[in-house]
Amino acid sequence: MSSPEAKPRKARKTRSQVSRLLTSSPTQIWKSRISWRITLVVFLTIMAVQAGILSMTIRDYENSRLNELVETARSSIAPLINSRIMDLLAPPIPEESLERLFATTKVKGVAVYSSDLNLIRTYGAPTVITVLDVSSLYKTHYDGNWYEVVFRPQDLRRPFVIVARIDAETVPRQVYSYVEQTILIMLLMSAFVTSVLMVALGHWLLEPILFMRQTLLTATENPENPKIPDSPFDPNDEIGGAIALAHRLIRQNAENMRQIKGAAEDQIHKLAYYDSLTGLPNRTLFVQKLSDQARPDGIESQPRFAVITLDLDHFKDINDSMGHNVGDAILRAIGKRLRAALPEQATVARTGEDEFAIMTPLRDGATTAREVGERIINVIRSHPFSVFNENFQIRASIGVATFPDDAVDPDQVLKNADIALNRAKEDGRDSVREYSEDFDRAVQHRFQMLRDLRDALESNQLSLYYQPQFDLRSGRLIGAEALLRWFKPDNSKQGGTFISPADFIPVAEQSGLIVPIGEWVMQQACIAAAKWTTPEGHGVRVAVNLSGAQFHQSDIVAYVDRVLQEAGLPPTRLELEVTESVFMDDIQHTVQTLQRLHGLGVEIAIDDFGTGYSSLSYLRQFPIDRLKIDQSFIRNALNNPDDASIARTIVGLGHSLNLKVIAEGVETKDHENFLKGEGCDEVQGYRYARPMPGDKFLEFLAGYNGDLSVFDKA
Repeated sequence: MSSPEAKPRKARKTRSQVSRLLTSSPTQIWKSRISWRITLVVFLTIMAVQAGILSMTIRDYENSRLNELVETARSSIAPLINSRIMDLLAPPIPEESLERLFATTKVKGVAVYSSDLNLIRTYGAPTVITVLDVSSLYKTHYDGNWYEVVFRPQDLRRPFVIVARIDAETVPRQVYSYVEQTILIMLLMSAFVTSVLMVALGHWLLEPILFMRQTLLTATENPENPKIPDSPFDPNDEIGGAIALAHRLIRQNAENMRQIKGAAEDQIHKLAYYDSLTGLPNRTLFVQKLSDQARPDGIESQPRFAVITLDLDHFKDINDSMGHNVGDAILRAIGKRLRAALPEQATVARTGEDEFAIMTPLRDGATTAREVGERIINVIRSHPFSVFNENFQIRASIGVATFPDDAVDPDQVLKNADIALNRAKEDGRDSVREYSEDFDRAVQHRFQMLRDLRDALESNQLSLYYQPQFDLRSGRLIGAEALLRWFKPDNSKQGGTFISPADFIPVAEQSGLIVPIGEWVMQQACIAAAKWTTPEGHGVRVAVNLSGAQFHQSDIVAYVDRVLQEAGLPPTRLELEVTESVFMDDIQHTVQTLQRLHGLGVEIAIDDFGTGYSSLSYLRQFPIDRLKIDQSFIRNALNNPDDASIARTIVGLGHSLNLKVIAEGVETKDHENFLKGEGCDEVQGYRYARPMPGDKFLEFLAGYNGDLSVFDKA
């Protein structure tokens, strides 16, 4: 606990901070932008008002100076006029008097008129004003240096009219001096008023605003725990009340942030480490618990525990057919059943869409990891899962590994369990497989083959071989199937070895590498086929296998069209072979894609027909040209009545649908005779030729005479 003096010291510290802030406020006020804006506005406002007043008084001041000159001139001229002169056309002022007048006063010229406005005489500087009528008696003239005025008889009290030309050079200087003095007074007054106003504003407005600004800056530096000083301003006035309200909001915001942060951290932890559907730990938390279990604190002997990974068999079918609501309910039920069937020390986690992982201790060697896996699979099999009044019999594939027997690294143990799970799937699912190093070697071999296959694609190790296809009735060579070959270089005497397509094609399909490989095959095959013509001048088609990944890519039609145009190959000389399984994935998409490909002029064949499952109602919708009988039926057709019957049925089915039928795997004359007797249209196989490189195929094409009997001697 803090000492009793802690709070007083804190209060003194706060007051000291406020005192320093207020002491420095005059300096802060004049550094403030808003202070300078207010000062400038006030100063300019006062100056504008006074400038307006000056503009209104300057003309009056100038007129008053001119009036003084006029009055002086009148009082100087009037006494010089001789009023006793009887002849009104005689000059009323002696010339000597005028010379003294011009020398001693500002008057420098006069024009004397009689009372009836007749010019009597002019003296001194000539005047600008000419008196012609009564209206002229009220004229004045001022050009900045001279001022002319008309003195009427009533002004002079003499029966004469006199135009006086007065030297007014001093008037502009007097006006300028007046303006200068007025502006100086304006500046001093404006500065004084502005300063007084700023002091007042600084005390009543700017100081509280600066204090509030400093408080807000302090709060932004540490919004969760702001150290803000108490306000020295009266909370009962508007500014002080606003500051008090700001302090209250800052403290409320800090409290809310602490609460929200705590709740967010809890939620983030839950989202980061737990599955939202089942409430079980997710893969991240499972791996963390696995690491903690493998390296316990304070235990000298190394623990043993089983790591089990579980994948529900064909769970996607339930989601697709029954909906995700049913699938989610089943996943929650499986999580509860696993949790209830395993000991409290076990950790059950959901690590994927339909994947679970379990970690459980193995005590005293009484239980093995495989036994735990068998128990788990029996728990799932034990009785169906009831969801929405429907029963679902769920099966699972399970992989198990043991720590530290199978690995001493926790991540590796989990990886080994996944490897065993994959083997359980490969072996037919609904089974338990315990990790073996042989599994790992198989996985490593697959990964190495994938790396080598990528290198092969980049370094041109792949090539195409072509196996001729013949019309069984005419014997004419009508096409060739493009077959992919991989010659992998090594340090052997042969310089390398051929890798079987049965080994590398599945790896390419699983990894997705089959798409760029398939594009390369199509490009090369079309370029080669553009050069193929028989001795009779007939074009020869090329058959290219299309993988499922290629078929379902969105731009397959545009890609085929582009390849044909670039290669210069007519579309009718390209046949695309697709297996039944690809057709059955998405019937609607299949029909649309086949129609668009067929619209290009490309021929379509179903490869390995009879080895999959095709609905005849769907088969009628497909715009296909050819059925290809799988070679397994042809090889055994002579010895196995069932295979012969299947081959016969496929030929009949194809013809009933107006399709041509081609048989592969024809190895003997007897095979040929059997197919000819059943009405098969086209053949290919070792009886006629093995697959050959492109240059050899060109030689074969040039040398073949169109007679199948030439192969009887081979």
